[in-house]
Amino acid sequence: MKDSFRHKGLRKKLIETIREKGITDENVLEAIDRVPRHLFMDSGFINHSYADKAFPIGAGQTISQPFTVAFQTQLIQPVRHQKILEIGTGSGYQSAVLLELGMRVYTIERIKELYQYARNQLISMGYKPNFHYGDGYKGLPAFAPFDRILVTAGAEKIPEKLIDQLSPGGRMVIPVGSKSGQKMLLIEKTIEEKIIKTEHGHFSFVPLVQGKL
Repeated sequence: MKDSFRHKGLRKKLIETIREKGITDENVLEAIDRVPRHLFMDSGFINHSYADKAFPIGAGQTISQPFTVAFQTQLIQPVRHQKILEIGTGSGYQSAVLLELGMRVYTIERIKELYQYARNQLISMGYKPNFHYGDGYKGLPAFAPFDRILVTAGAEKIPEKLIDQLSPGGRMVIPVGSKSGQKMLLIEKTIEEKIIKTEHGHFSFVPLVQGKL
């Protein structure tokens, strides 16, 4: 399937929708405008690709609502060429947005079928993050530290191993709570390695999977 003029027009409308909801970072909006979201979705949902909603992608997971993708991305304050760890590759859509922002993306997925799907899809579109199949709770210590860490599934608690892998001066965004809903937390590690936590609204994510592969 191609990225048609119709799809591009629908993305323009989507950008206006999420702008009205409070997204102000023009770089983030432009990145989302460049990513063909319909290519990351099941064919049964293609006609709804640019609705500001989450949709199933298989294995009990979802492709996040575009506003949520934009909100998390804006909150990490992305900087070109910085190294970011994404926990939960999912469909690959968030990875594509981060790559469009010029970040060096390391992405990890716990569910094998999603890992394979996202890897194939992203590569076919010309995106080349650093792919990993593994437990997101453990992060990627061999590649740490990271300037940014973005968690795209709901965690019951903040994984200490991820905080350890965050660079001084770094930012981590993670939804924390129960299956019924989570608080969006921003974790900032100062240059002196002091940890500052702030809350940024309530969201609903699928659970972050952990344990044996």
